[in-house]
Amino acid sequence: MRRLAFILLFAALALPALAVTPDEMLKDPSLEARARVLSQDLRCMVCQNQSIDDSEAPLAHDLRVLVRQRLQQGDSNKEVLDFIVARYGDFVLLKPPFKLETLLLWGLPPAALLAGIIALVLAARRRRAVETTPPALSESESARLAALTEPKS
Repeated sequence: MRRLAFILLFAALALPALAVTPDEMLKDPSLEARARVLSQDLRCMVCQNQSIDDSEAPLAHDLRVLVRQRLQQGDSNKEVLDFIVARYGDFVLLKPPFKLETLLLWGLPPAALLAGIIALVLAARRRRAVETTPPALSESESARLAALTEPKS
């Protein structure tokens, strides 16, 4: 029984924490559902890796309220997103569109990975080259080696 209680406790802790407060929620369940869907697509500009639905930052609260106001005014989901993107830029989207302005955002991670792979390959080649070619012996070292390895009679 105790084990089941621990499992339920940890399962509850693993659920995402929604920061939406009851005073923000819309009375119309369909509009509230649309607001939740839109909030999951918008990035908290303070937390940056959280949606505004999960963030407790004041800016995220303001964006949640703005989304709900726009929905109450009759905007479609696309119109709400377009309005917020026009105001804050593509960075406000958790999944920004692939276009010229966001090319660096999309291209930098694969380029960094490729650069890392190339650096590892070059380092491995250098290490192998150093290990396989020992430095040549000088004449005095060769003479000393020969004297040490000659059989004694």
